[in-house]
Amino acid sequence: MPITGNYEPSTSDWVADQVAEYEASGGTRANTLMETGLPVVIITMRGGKSGNVRKIALMRVEHDGEYALIASKGGHSEHPDWYHNMMAYPAVTIQDGPEPIDYFVRQVRGDERAAWWDRAVADFPQYAEYQKNTERSIPVLVASKV
Repeated sequence: MPITGNYEPSTSDWVADQVAEYEASGGTRANTLMETGLPVVIITMRGGKSGNVRKIALMRVEHDGEYALIASKGGHSEHPDWYHNMMAYPAVTIQDGPEPIDYFVRQVRGDERAAWWDRAVADFPQYAEYQKNTERSIPVLVASKV
């Protein structure tokens, strides 16, 4: 079920601009992390406190139709805001190309987390550095189709 309501763009201009360009082009533009050439997907969620619609671009880590969402925040000591949003409202849409699809997000632990973490680091090796830069265990969420 699509996430509808008052859309509150990111306060970070480059994130808001990337989301807008990605969506406007059906995923043919603004579909990589800056100049890295590494693919991203657009995640639409509900804000945990406001209930407003929020959108972000995250690294594309896909396996068998599911996606890993890595709450790294670049190795900072606290979780990103979007992590708290998804814990409050685990229904999201993911746009990986022209059309968004509905997913349900859950945090994974143990062996399942380890397998997804390895996939994420293979797709974006910087995650390993982010983990070295923080004492917290970076959460790994998995999005499965509804």
